[in-house]
Amino acid sequence: MRRAWAAGLWAIASLVVVFLITLPISLQAHLIAGCIVVLVMILLKTFAPPVGIFRMIALALGTAIVLRYVYWRTTSTLPPISEIENFIPGFMLYIAEMYSVFMLFLSLFVVSSPMPRRPTPPIPADQTPTVDVFVPTYNESEDLLASTVSAALGMDYPADKFTVWLLDDGGTDQKCQQDDPTAAEEARQRRADLEKLCEGLGARYLTRARNEHAKAGNLNNGLEHSTGDLVVVFDADHAPTRDFLKETVGFFVQEEDLFLVQTPHFFISPDPLERNLDTFENMPSENEMFYGIIQRGLDKWDSAFFCGSAAVLSRRALKETNGFSGVTITEDAETALELHSRGWHSIYVDKPMIAGLQPDSFASFIGQRSRWAQGMMQILRFHMPPLKRGLSMPQRLSYCSSTLFWLFSYPRLMFLISPLFYLFFSLQIFTASGAEFLAYTTTYMLVNLLMQNYLYGRYRWPWISELYEYIQAVYLLPALISVILNPSSPTFKVTAKGETLDEGHVSQIGRPFFIIFAVLIVAFLVTIYRLLTEPFNADVLIVVGAWNVLNIVIAGCALGVVSERRNRRRTHRVELMRRGELLIDGESYAVSIDDGSLGGARIRPNSNVKLPEIERGATALLRFTPLANNIAINTVPMVIRNVEYDDEGILLGCQFAPDQPLHHRLISDLIFANSDEWEKFQQSRRKNPGVLIGTIRFIRMSIFHTGRGLSYLVHLHKLWRERRRRPAPAAAKRG
Repeated sequence: MRRAWAAGLWAIASLVVVFLITLPISLQAHLIAGCIVVLVMILLKTFAPPVGIFRMIALALGTAIVLRYVYWRTTSTLPPISEIENFIPGFMLYIAEMYSVFMLFLSLFVVSSPMPRRPTPPIPADQTPTVDVFVPTYNESEDLLASTVSAALGMDYPADKFTVWLLDDGGTDQKCQQDDPTAAEEARQRRADLEKLCEGLGARYLTRARNEHAKAGNLNNGLEHSTGDLVVVFDADHAPTRDFLKETVGFFVQEEDLFLVQTPHFFISPDPLERNLDTFENMPSENEMFYGIIQRGLDKWDSAFFCGSAAVLSRRALKETNGFSGVTITEDAETALELHSRGWHSIYVDKPMIAGLQPDSFASFIGQRSRWAQGMMQILRFHMPPLKRGLSMPQRLSYCSSTLFWLFSYPRLMFLISPLFYLFFSLQIFTASGAEFLAYTTTYMLVNLLMQNYLYGRYRWPWISELYEYIQAVYLLPALISVILNPSSPTFKVTAKGETLDEGHVSQIGRPFFIIFAVLIVAFLVTIYRLLTEPFNADVLIVVGAWNVLNIVIAGCALGVVSERRNRRRTHRVELMRRGELLIDGESYAVSIDDGSLGGARIRPNSNVKLPEIERGATALLRFTPLANNIAINTVPMVIRNVEYDDEGILLGCQFAPDQPLHHRLISDLIFANSDEWEKFQQSRRKNPGVLIGTIRFIRMSIFHTGRGLSYLVHLHKLWRERRRRPAPAAAKRG
């Protein structure tokens, strides 16, 4: 009876919503209603937290305006089909908008009630599961692997209950016996070096005969040679903190049908947008909205999926699928989809407990995103999540959201070129007056911006999503078309990490963005010319011209993204504040370790300590107490590279000089052990500037980086740098 009443209420509510959306009202009435909704959402953002009933009110108000726009757009603005030259581009734009609205509603469903952080269940001493930790690698450097394996070995867990495996696909028999003698010798040397490294650290080294099925095949080879109850996967550049297993394994003891505990990917290096726009220290990273909001939303619907690393999986569950799925190039999400459809459950733990590296160059970034996009399209083609047997309806919608998201390149490019149809060719692809366009589209966009800012403004600033989508769309659309036409064509490619850029330059794949920007500037000039010569079309020209100016702002900012800044540092510095001792010529001096990286640390003597005279290049030993209790040494060799002075006194810049594998254990314990550091840094960037301030900031950023990008194109930045380096003339010095 209660269900019947609920169904009846939902039916009545739906009819009311349909009536309100389709109610014919004047343009002025719609504009007033839209302004009221905007005002209410501003008040909600100012005075009400985005949880509970207030979150639902914001979603309802936003949905009403969006649906009102969709109804008007569908019934009143499409060109007649008889005008084929107008109808085709007009319908292409309409499809792009409807996709965006559909994805908006899917995402609102996903994030309607994100799962709060769960309390960590204890691990009973008599039920402690055995764990195999897999670190798959292909071409990563020995130093990087030493750090990741060392951090994994330092995790706080009974030593007899977990084993760390380095799964090396760069030293396979196939690689060691290839026809190229130089490459074959490099593979054999790599195998020998990594075997020695693992022996010195206390890890297991494993390779295989052939490089089949890429990362999924490598992981499955690890499954065949190990026996642990649980399997942990860390990418080669993902170093875990000490508490990783303590915060995740207990869920498997608590819940029998659990196949996955996924944790967020936290990065200690900026991606190309963050580095080139210099936003890494003060703006949330791109992935924070996914891991901070979307994965929590997916978790609510039992749809949090495996992201390839920083996760714990059940061996018992993996046996059902014969290991990790390898049909697509995104083996992680594919494996999760299959296990969810078999009735297994997943959990997401919203605590950053790994430190990873982002792609350094724009080309590597695009390569990584192309692989993700193509893999998700393969999942859509081969597994069809909306029709996948065994999934619940929320899971179907959740996987639809995750896979269909990657089609964003089509609407993003359509929104870019659509104003040009009218400005260059006078095509009427949108049959509405300037006043109608302003009333409906402006309220729709404002409500959309406010709704997104209210729900996850601390995780993504205004216009940043549009910028990320634009810089990817140019290359993702061809990649998506290729996989839609031939779903078996993509192959797994490892993303390059730890690259260095000795000189600032325009990315080798960045020139199309300058061409697009030039076309948009020409369109802006055409707008001015037509306003002067066609005053009778001023209302439409102003609206379309404003649309083009918005595209110019986004495209101008993108010029800064593809203009690569110098990046000579291979590792990235983190705050430490650890106590230690500096040993110089047998004498011990109490110091604090202010900050550090895998390459070295900055060390400050205590206030009452006087150091001897130190020369650049001098050697010393750093002694400190590691957090892990299974490291047999407590000193690491260092070379003093520079001596600086600040308001607090002397500061030594030191470079680590490890000469045995256990030194890497110490360095990793120093840099990666404490997850509180990652969470503190993450929280320091999560500030919501609001729509107005965020928009102003974005415009200022765009103006600056448009100029910087153009200077990189004509190499002006190199001339300025050379002028700063050039010594002053003698006469000027005397003056």
